[in-house]
Amino acid sequence: MAIQSEELRTFVAVVEAGTLSAAAEVLEQTTSGVSRALSRLEEKLGASLLTRTTRRMDLTEEGHAFLEQARNILAAMETAEDTVRMRTQKPVGKLRVDAAVPFMLHCVVPHVGAFREAYPDIELELNTNDRFIDLVEQRTDIAIRIGELQDSTLHAKPLSSARLNIVASPGYLARYGEPSSVEELERHRLIGFSQPESLNQWPLRHAGGDRYPVKPAIRASSGETIRQLALHGQGIASLSNFMSDADIATGQLVKLLEPAYSGYQQKISAVYYRNTQLSRRISCFLDFLQCKL
Repeated sequence: MAIQSEELRTFVAVVEAGTLSAAAEVLEQTTSGVSRALSRLEEKLGASLLTRTTRRMDLTEEGHAFLEQARNILAAMETAEDTVRMRTQKPVGKLRVDAAVPFMLHCVVPHVGAFREAYPDIELELNTNDRFIDLVEQRTDIAIRIGELQDSTLHAKPLSSARLNIVASPGYLARYGEPSSVEELERHRLIGFSQPESLNQWPLRHAGGDRYPVKPAIRASSGETIRQLALHGQGIASLSNFMSDADIATGQLVKLLEPAYSGYQQKISAVYYRNTQLSRRISCFLDFLQCKL
């Protein structure tokens, strides 16, 4: 008997979700229906793909070998469908986008309404993650990444760039004073990132070069957390302009040490894992977002 595409989707969903019930929720099916589809697939293949216990499910050796092929088949089918749609239909389908919290809140969310009006048949799924993710495992179509890209296996589309502002709240400056030189930062309370450490190299010219390494008194993994700490007067921070310009304009944050800015800008890129032509819904979203940045 021939294997059906829905059986492949069920198998991949079970692996990615971890349990039959979680996969059923993702697929909007019953747990028993997912179990039957998985059993049919194993019967057709004549091999067990998963070992099942009361607490977990693990891939067998045959399951590991089949998983990659199943993903490739499903991706090829989706690409074929997208190719036809690009010729005959409006962009349609689910589009999963992942970005760090600050970028999602300040650069994507404000434009979702306009995007939905332009492309009402695209179903957006917006996820936030302050760390790099595996696009395949997380079932993500596009990830927006800021800074230098490390993974050479991914395809990337440059979208824009962001300058960095050194900022503090008026309340902090009233209490501790404003640094008049880069070196005076050592006497102030600084807010930085817990990781990667490269984000604690601020774009300021000084005697040692044009990147100033800071020793944060407070560290956070999210730029939005750092922004909120700065707004609440907890110290001086280095923030991307897309998340600090509005606060500067309203006077909630004050730019510091502008004469020492080195001019460094962070790259903003969209990354995706497909080797084939971009689906129309992905290219529509990227073109739309690029015009807004």
